[in-house]
Amino acid sequence: MPTEYAFPDNAAKTADASQELVSEKMSVAMGPSHPSTHGVLRLQLELDGEIVTKCDPILGYLHRGDEKIAENMTYNQFVPYTDRLDYLAPLANNVAYAIAVEKLANLVVPPRCQAIRVIISEMARISSHLLGLGAFAMDTGAWTVFMYQFTEREKLYKLFEELTGARFTTSYTRIGGVARDLPEGWTDRVLGFCDQFLPILDEMLEMLTRNKIFTDRTVGVGVISKEDAIAYGLTGPNLRGSGVPLDLRKDKPYSGYEQYEFDVPVGSKGDSYDRYLCRGEEMKQSVRIIRQAIKNLPGGAWYAEDAVRIFAPRKDKVLTSMEELINNFMIVTEGPQMPAGEVYFEAENPKGALGFFVVSKGGGVPYRMKIRSPSFCNLSILPKICTGVLLSDVVAILGSFDFVMGECDR
Repeated sequence: MPTEYAFPDNAAKTADASQELVSEKMSVAMGPSHPSTHGVLRLQLELDGEIVTKCDPILGYLHRGDEKIAENMTYNQFVPYTDRLDYLAPLANNVAYAIAVEKLANLVVPPRCQAIRVIISEMARISSHLLGLGAFAMDTGAWTVFMYQFTEREKLYKLFEELTGARFTTSYTRIGGVARDLPEGWTDRVLGFCDQFLPILDEMLEMLTRNKIFTDRTVGVGVISKEDAIAYGLTGPNLRGSGVPLDLRKDKPYSGYEQYEFDVPVGSKGDSYDRYLCRGEEMKQSVRIIRQAIKNLPGGAWYAEDAVRIFAPRKDKVLTSMEELINNFMIVTEGPQMPAGEVYFEAENPKGALGFFVVSKGGGVPYRMKIRSPSFCNLSILPKICTGVLLSDVVAILGSFDFVMGECDR
């Protein structure tokens, strides 16, 4: 009689192994060297197949210690460091910092200076939103928009260079004023840019707004409710895209923004598509503000008369007056003498509310400085909205946030 062999229950073992494979998750590092992270952001993702089950943002790869550096710099010397925060809108960063220190020094700048600051801040907003729009389009598969926006930004950079002498790190605004008055004919060239820009902007937006691929990648993706947007401290287009009509230019006007007529674009769903629409409309409103500011541009001084204790004197005066030479020496070596106290000011920058908290014990150097960077606060919601989405959706969500790691890490 043949011997009977007892075969193992292979079917049962296969079922157990399959169950283990189904529940197994993969940990993937997205960044810090990845095109869609727009800089040195690292997302440590936990994946269940193509679904993201956990997202941990890891920051600090671009940390330079700006806030600590400020304690060893005079107030004037720190201006160039603000260029390196949101390096897509250095002109706007300069303005926010200068107004914070002016608040500490009880300085009021003249109307012409305020109007100049409004013009350059809105030009910086257009430049920043253009790159954000182009990068977002490229993240979702549209290359042409990226080339269009670079062409327009090149025109802006030529205007920036005419005004400031630099294209990228401008350092134009000064505490108590601006570095120099507007060049002759510069405002006409700015108006010329605005006139030709709007039709091109419409063409760029038409490439995306009704594009089937773009809408499939963005509509209903990365939805942020009003409550979550407020709870996580979101500001700028990321907040307004969720239906919260908060804009510091309207709600807490500075630099004379209350004089200008403009609308605040607000989204309804809070998804990636709404954030895109808000930025597109904001560029049109910036053009509207620029035209009003140039039309009503006041004459007079472009710096505060009281700023002589802060501004370095003109070179010709330093070379011909002993008093101006001594004043220049004291400002350069010891810094402008500020009263003791603490102030906080935040401006509506392209990425959101950029705030400076300055603590002074008197003297020419801040005792402490804290920078409230909008990109850092906006990214705090990523673990919530990136959970449960497809891996490809994370790319679209990051593009819709339009962040810059220079101000995020500081």
